[in-house]
Amino acid sequence: MKNKKNILITGGAGFIGSNLALRLVEKGHKVTVMDNLSPQIHGADPETQSPLYQSIRNQVYFVRGDVTSVTDWQSVLPGQDVIVHLAAETGTGQSMYQIKHYTDVNIGGTALMLDLLAAGNGYAVRKVVVASSRAIYGEGKYIHSSGSVVYPSMRSTDNMRAGDFHVYTEDSREPLQSVPTDESSRLHPSSVYGITKLNQEQMVMTVCPALGIAPVAFRYQNVYGPGQSLRNPYTGILSIFSTQILNGLPISIFEDGEESRDFVFINDVVETTIAGIEMPEADGYAFNVGMGTSVTVMEVANQLINAFGLSVPCHITGDFRVGDIRHNRADITLLQQRLGITPQVSFRDGIIQFVEWVKTQEKPESRYDASIQEMKQKGLMK
Repeated sequence: MKNKKNILITGGAGFIGSNLALRLVEKGHKVTVMDNLSPQIHGADPETQSPLYQSIRNQVYFVRGDVTSVTDWQSVLPGQDVIVHLAAETGTGQSMYQIKHYTDVNIGGTALMLDLLAAGNGYAVRKVVVASSRAIYGEGKYIHSSGSVVYPSMRSTDNMRAGDFHVYTEDSREPLQSVPTDESSRLHPSSVYGITKLNQEQMVMTVCPALGIAPVAFRYQNVYGPGQSLRNPYTGILSIFSTQILNGLPISIFEDGEESRDFVFINDVVETTIAGIEMPEADGYAFNVGMGTSVTVMEVANQLINAFGLSVPCHITGDFRVGDIRHNRADITLLQQRLGITPQVSFRDGIIQFVEWVKTQEKPESRYDASIQEMKQKGLMK
């Protein structure tokens, strides 16, 4: 391959990272993966329990390391042309009571990487692609009936306790209308996770140009598909709901079930990220990566139940998590215009592929109720 690169993927044994690594190897790039193999994602014994790790084990140069460790970074940086920085703690709810841990890993790990690149140690890195998140937008972009654009703050806890989950301005009781959120929208995260992802993106986009390194940020929406962890009860409602269905357990729907998200299939995310690695047109830009459409949580549950062909009850609980947003839909115009990319896999088709993969896996134990109790004990589930 003419333009073969040495590419380091931090968090490369995770869902996005492992799929990206295998596709890059297929394209002829030389891939190094650094990952700490977190038990929450990979199980207590990744050697036998983690399909994600096993999928890349003999395909890449693997280093079990942590982004908070200077020596681990120093062991993987020499000779790299590109860093794809995916390593991060994820999960909105969990971030609200593990503040220091999320800050240490997401912000501290990124700062450490940039410190080392800035130290002039002869590293050959020419591009850093950072995994940002739609969480940096908070509630995102809305329209008032007057036609004015509004970027609302967090929803009122009192309203949500009363069963009103709509989004309002502070001085009006008229619900706002959600519209696609573009990259120029206000950045005001409503969770610690979102704060750390915004900080990651800002550091990379600010420091790298000063070092002669091209930065690219991808603001991933809700990524799903075959291979995502079925073990982690804190992230990924498709995995959480699937585990409940397979164990014959009821699905608990937060709020009123009408909250919505922009789901984007893993293959589309991988191909977009590769474009960011290979295309100079991406340099210096932050891109939304989503479908540009939204699906309600109730619709997610119903489509999964239908795809599995199993019957379990769905309970709308009225419960809510502090820091959760109401709606999410990305404006992907910049991605389409600058990189020529439009995600291809519809949610309906993606669900079918996801369910067919889940059926081939060992039935996971449900730890969802325990995670809910943990958040309630911390006062973050109402």
